[in-house]
Amino acid sequence: MATDITQPVLRLDDLAATREPSGPRLPLPVQTVLFGAFRQYWLPLLRRRYGDIVRLRIYPERSVVLLSDIEHIRAVFAGPASVFHAGEGNAVLKPAMGEHSVLLTDENVHLRARKLLMPAFNGASLRGYRDMIAELAEAEVRRWPANHPFSAHARMQTLTLEVILRVVFGVAEGPRLDELRHLLRRVVDVGPIELIGWYNPRLQNMRPWRSYALAQRRVDQLLYAEIAERRHATDLDRRRDVLSRLLTVSTGPDERALTDAELRDQLVTLLLAGHETTATALAWTLHELARDPAELAKATRAADDGDEKYLEAVVKEAMRLHPVVSEVARRVTRDIQIGDVRIPAGHTVMPSISLVHADPGHHPDPRRFRPERFLGNGPAAGTWFPFGGGVRRCLGAGFSLLESVVMLRAVLARHHITTDRPRPERAKPRNVTMVPARGARVIATPRSEYTK
Repeated sequence: MATDITQPVLRLDDLAATREPSGPRLPLPVQTVLFGAFRQYWLPLLRRRYGDIVRLRIYPERSVVLLSDIEHIRAVFAGPASVFHAGEGNAVLKPAMGEHSVLLTDENVHLRARKLLMPAFNGASLRGYRDMIAELAEAEVRRWPANHPFSAHARMQTLTLEVILRVVFGVAEGPRLDELRHLLRRVVDVGPIELIGWYNPRLQNMRPWRSYALAQRRVDQLLYAEIAERRHATDLDRRRDVLSRLLTVSTGPDERALTDAELRDQLVTLLLAGHETTATALAWTLHELARDPAELAKATRAADDGDEKYLEAVVKEAMRLHPVVSEVARRVTRDIQIGDVRIPAGHTVMPSISLVHADPGHHPDPRRFRPERFLGNGPAAGTWFPFGGGVRRCLGAGFSLLESVVMLRAVLARHHITTDRPRPERAKPRNVTMVPARGARVIATPRSEYTK
């Protein structure tokens, strides 16, 4: 549905529209289930039925407006942070990430957190993480079973968790690292049942919510102990992990450094936002390469030649074809007008990554895996946004792409990837991500055997 370019796409004043968004009239519980479990099928149907602006009602009692017109989405991303609150839009994550999380704060509070976090993810810092990521990736792929099907998603989850523990948290080998490995697997494995418990504190004293709450509290104890010890470390200036960088970040004369509670919330945010998403993107990447010998050959040559631009294009195309996160959210603080539709204050506008990425108007032949889309000038600006957009674009985007490229190169340098299931795997929702339904099963043949 084309946007009328003769009128402003977004109005904040002098609102002329009286029409509110249309959408399905199904009860809130039904819409919540459809969105939570079947959105990959339901949202395209809604777009065909209602157009580019669709109103939904989703638990916990949010009035949501789904956007799929790229001009509408650009206007939202470029809109004032005082009007479009991403922190409030992400409120569903607050029980896990904490009130100080950079994903859950808005305006000045968010700007302060972002300013303090940014040095840990600038270009110089990213270069400092590369060797450690490569070492962990090479150690992981050496452990892969040869010539036997396994879940690429599970192996990538193991690897990205190890990167979080070593590169982000900076935890050294020992009992604390071993316990965190075990507990964090439980904490990041959030399903629909656990989400219900987040909003019903009384349930946390009952199974299965009690075990999740206990794991979460124990993780907090271990993280606070690590933070306390690190504050007294004498070699912080020589450490390269993210936590140590956050403890040494420069602050102005009128600024205070991050408190223990703020550090805990940012570390857990980096864990939950960076672990599962990167693992899933890599799993989808291997899923596609295993089914396309020609693309696998190109990617393998790129790995051998050190052509990381091409490997990055491979990862980006997998993220386009299989968006790990289907939408981003902004809660509006006042009545606004998008196109010819009035959206009341308190509603959450939700730009749809999945619908834009699958739109043939932006990505010709969108169901085809074609990394070359991301070489040269690449897709038009704003038509690929797995990391969100505007001032709230993911701080860890550069880290995620670096991590993905280094890990993919380690896999392809050692293994030839195939599959025992030629039919593509469908996507299924898992907490806020879309994962391969069967775990992206692959077969890894050591290249030394494959070339004999």
